Amino acid sequence: MIVLGIETSCDETAAAIVNDRREILANRVLTQLEEHKPYGGVVPEIAARAHLEHLDVLVAMAMDDAGLDFADLDAVACTGGPGLIGGVMVGTMTAKAIAFAAHKPFIAVNHLEGHALTVRLTDDVAFPYLLLLVSGGHCQILIVKGVGQYKRIGTTIDDAVGEAFDKTAKMMGLGYPGGPALEQLAKKGDPLRFGLPRPLRGRPGCDFSFSGLKTAVRIYLDGFPVEQQTDTVKADLAASFQRAVGETLIDRTRNAVYQFMNEHPGGTTLVVAGGVAANQYLQTRLTELTDQAGLKLVAPPIALCTDNAAMIAWAGLERFRLGEQDGLDFKPRPRWPLDPDAPKRPGAGVKA
Repeated sequence: MIVLGIETSCDETAAAIVNDRREILANRVLTQLEEHKPYGGVVPEIAARAHLEHLDVLVAMAMDDAGLDFADLDAVACTGGPGLIGGVMVGTMTAKAIAFAAHKPFIAVNHLEGHALTVRLTDDVAFPYLLLLVSGGHCQILIVKGVGQYKRIGTTIDDAVGEAFDKTAKMMGLGYPGGPALEQLAKKGDPLRFGLPRPLRGRPGCDFSFSGLKTAVRIYLDGFPVEQQTDTVKADLAASFQRAVGETLIDRTRNAVYQFMNEHPGGTTLVVAGGVAANQYLQTRLTELTDQAGLKLVAPPIALCTDNAAMIAWAGLERFRLGEQDGLDFKPRPRWPLDPDAPKRPGAGVKA
């Protein structure tokens, strides 16, 4: 079984091909960093135009890489949401056109399910497992019971963790994208210098909050005249911020681990996925947690943590081999919760 996947939910244009032997036959990703850098963040209209300009070329390159024709495919999958709706529409319409012209089934994939199932492509992780999904737009903890079977037990009540990284980096003048730059700077700093808060630490439940932590960074920065905001100060603040994020994530995820192990005593794995999963400091802290709990931590390779089409192709393949597919009348969705029965978030925040 061979599936073409297309991803256009944010600022990466991507096309990939996978098969049911868990082989990635092609994986093309075109970043838009240079287009968005002058604005300090992703501009939806620019992103959509870039997808429109480059997607057909990327699909052709992926097919070339795999040595396949459209007739060789078993299905065509794309991100149908959630995401920036202009980009999602570009990817969805392209996938529909290919599926229609090649007489192949069309599958609309939830972008979050792509992240959730990536470890089944890379590590063949068995259900059920606990998932910490952390990225620039998402911060959730879910119990993954099967394809399409998700129980959300925690979410952010304000900012996603990746958003907090990027906004903190922007305050410190680290440029865009800020998260990776802040991680590198933190390696040079003293994580004990600044006493930043650990939001919700010690409280019941598994929800997150990062807005107050971000505000605390701003207060510390405002306490230094511009000429005193040296590289050392910034490095120490970055390290202190990263440590506070790590301890907050561990505290909330520990509660989720206890709940998961009570509900699924046979479960053995905590999965961390999404762009922030590439942060090595956070992976180290999560490894400490899973070692204490007797679980195994699994994270996708760094190239598959950030947005890519291999995860979309794989999620489409998982759905397709269960007999699922979508009609060409599918409507792209800016919001698409993995667990539609989860209670509404207690505050405004990231896309669900």
